Amino acid sequence: MEILQNWERWKSFLGQQVENAKNMGLSDNTIEKTAVQIGEYLAKNVDPKNEQERVLADLWSVASEKEKHALASCVMKLVQNNNIN
Repeated sequence: MEILQNWERWKSFLGQQVENAKNMGLSDNTIEKTAVQIGEYLAKNVDPKNEQERVLADLWSVASEKEKHALASCVMKLVQNNNIN
């Protein structure tokens, strides 16, 4: 996945996807649940490509289900703030 090669590009891409989902009428809760599913997929199938992704992967590997939802929510906020700035 080429988009995962660069942290800033990844954040921008993810921010655009969150914005698209909101424009389609999806709630934050639905987007967060989807983000958790994507996080599970990435954790099982994709090797981190940079230090930031490694930190997220390490956190994900020790997180409870509740904490995974919190991480997903934090990542959503991060990428949304990235698109505002």
